Amino acid sequence: MIKTFLLVLTVCISSVLFAQKEDSAWFVNNYYKIERIVPMRDGVRLFTSFYIPKDSTEKHPFLMTRTPYSCAPYGENKMRPVWDSYGMMYLRENYIIVFQDVRGRYMSEGVFADVRPFNKNKKNKKEIDEASDTYDAIDWMLKNIPGNNGNVGVFGTSYPGFYSTEAALSGHPALKAVSPQAPVTDWFIGDDFHHNGAFFMMDGFSFYPTFGKPHPKPTQDYGEGFITPVKDNYKFYLQAGAIKNLAAMIGDSIKFWHEMYQHPTYDAWWQARNARVGLYNVKPAMLWVGGLFDAEDCFGAWNCYKATKAQSTGTNNKLVMGPWYHGQWTREGSYLGNVRFASNTAAYFQQNIELPFFNYYLKTKGNVDAIAEANIFFSGENNWKKFTQWPPQNVTNKALYITADGKLSFDKITPDAAGTKGTANFTEYTSDPAHPVPYTQDIQTQRTREYMTDDQRFAESRPDVLSFSTDTLTEAITVAGPVIADLITAISTTDADFVVKVIDVFPDNFAYDTAMKNNGKDYPMGGYEMLVRGEIMRGKFRNSFEKPEPFIAGKISEVKYALPDIAHTFKVGHKLMIQIQSTWFPLVDRNPQKFINIYTASDSDFQKANIKIYHDAVNQTKFILPILNK
Repeated sequence: MIKTFLLVLTVCISSVLFAQKEDSAWFVNNYYKIERIVPMRDGVRLFTSFYIPKDSTEKHPFLMTRTPYSCAPYGENKMRPVWDSYGMMYLRENYIIVFQDVRGRYMSEGVFADVRPFNKNKKNKKEIDEASDTYDAIDWMLKNIPGNNGNVGVFGTSYPGFYSTEAALSGHPALKAVSPQAPVTDWFIGDDFHHNGAFFMMDGFSFYPTFGKPHPKPTQDYGEGFITPVKDNYKFYLQAGAIKNLAAMIGDSIKFWHEMYQHPTYDAWWQARNARVGLYNVKPAMLWVGGLFDAEDCFGAWNCYKATKAQSTGTNNKLVMGPWYHGQWTREGSYLGNVRFASNTAAYFQQNIELPFFNYYLKTKGNVDAIAEANIFFSGENNWKKFTQWPPQNVTNKALYITADGKLSFDKITPDAAGTKGTANFTEYTSDPAHPVPYTQDIQTQRTREYMTDDQRFAESRPDVLSFSTDTLTEAITVAGPVIADLITAISTTDADFVVKVIDVFPDNFAYDTAMKNNGKDYPMGGYEMLVRGEIMRGKFRNSFEKPEPFIAGKISEVKYALPDIAHTFKVGHKLMIQIQSTWFPLVDRNPQKFINIYTASDSDFQKANIKIYHDAVNQTKFILPILNK
């Protein structure tokens, strides 16, 4: 048995290595590389790598990625291992593959600006933004790279997704198709650095000490960033204390980190860095791509699609959301953490959506008839669904209420059910910043990508986490769109955070089919509490992100906000659970639970808060679920 297994494993590995070697040999034999310094309208020059097919039987389109992460390797004799990814399918189609270091990054000249604002009204011919840089790059490519067919596509994931969004605003007539994937969109409301004003400290601090290093001259190497001395993130960030201490650790040279500290509300500085503001009169066909379980940029694809649909009604505008972590659509897509999806969803996307999209618009090859406006994978039932819009038209918004006995019910609470008429009914917990609720149960040195589907049983046992669940479902519930949390609360302090988690509770006897591909771990799935969606609201922003307001201690207040969209089916035999808590550490920084500028708060400002969540006939905490009709 063991010998047979080892033999099969050896054969499989050998086959993969042979295929990679064969693909790399094909790439070298059929492509050549050139590097050029491409001038922009203001005289700044951007380093650009071109991988060009040797085939001359036809003319070829460009497929471009603009990136702040380097278009290495540098040197015309050094080839990027494009063959070692799904990008090989574009090589077989003879695309001209282009990588460009954006302004001020790596080998490009100029001054880098984070999420550089779109400049709609340029006053002279030398004013620039990322859209104009894309325009100038495309114009140069068309005139100087031989054998091109005059068509250009742009795509990229995460920060390159932001540059893809900006490319779509360039207005160049040769730009026919753009696919921003998990695009950075709004760093205060929903991506990377903040969600609803709450600072995603761990991601920011792990990223910026390296990424934010100043490099006034072109360079091929940015070096290492801050080395965390404690190999336990929960312990390190708790010991670090107030977040102003993190700024002291990395010094004064990281410009954006300190700029961010100077803008603690959603002011004009942040609003200018919202990529949705430019999504008007968008000319190229758009394919927005994102992951249902993307820990970094779950916000961008959903919301840029919606903004384009509302603001640019003539745009050919499509959306794809799969059951993926950040960028998983370029890798294996059969599972995430302990949760399995029954098929390689990434391969399906690559072969049936992305490649046909670019082939049609850049090569006039095939068709896009099978690509709906919204192509959404529903976890739970593990099926792709196609819609003419997102959220779908055929949904009904239903209120789900919490009750005194820890239940969730679609029945509105009546005075009789709530108890004595006029008596307030609430469930209470104490939020202690000195003992915050962890975002995952394991000891970690980095933020995990799997936490987005992690088992939440560890949190249910904590006294500072409230859990409410339905009875065992006798009919499936399919949620399609954003869930609205409508919390009726009273707190003992002047500020607090609120985390709402939507959870799928598996039956106690649940087990996956062993034929379904998985992560190789034998995790007990009976009773698994799968995180479907979690989101935080910094309480002081409950009424306005621009003008925060303190709570009045003891006064009943409403905290109402939207969680990022959900596409999930809670199957028969499962339960739907919602957890409420006020810390999510060290994923999110701790709120001192005092109305204060948290960026400048001191360790002595942190205090406990008693949080009451109401569920009586007058003050009914509820959650609005967009339920897909049968």
